[in-house]
Amino acid sequence: MRCLRTMVAWGGMLAVALTISGCGASPSPDAKPEAAAAEVKPDKLPAGLAELSEADRALALKQKVCPVSGELLGSMGKPFKVTVKGQTFFLCCDGCQDDLKKDPDKYLAKLKK
Repeated sequence: MRCLRTMVAWGGMLAVALTISGCGASPSPDAKPEAAAAEVKPDKLPAGLAELSEADRALALKQKVCPVSGELLGSMGKPFKVTVKGQTFFLCCDGCQDDLKKDPDKYLAKLKK
């Protein structure tokens, strides 16, 4: 879990909440990334998207969420650009790349939905 740089255990419940809320946590099977993406208003884009070129920003806005974690692109910093099986897309962070490499077809299928 590279995205979780530091976790301070302030108590059992807080530690659990921090662990499951960060990147690297498995999203709920019932989670709908589209619902999270719909909450982003054009005037409140995640700061990480500002670090992308205009062309990449347009692609990231179209994609909206990381296919691995379900996080909004740009909410965890500059999205990580990858090309897998000839398809270029973005991950929320470089830590999601390990999961992507283990099962690329699973995550490529999520992008096609």
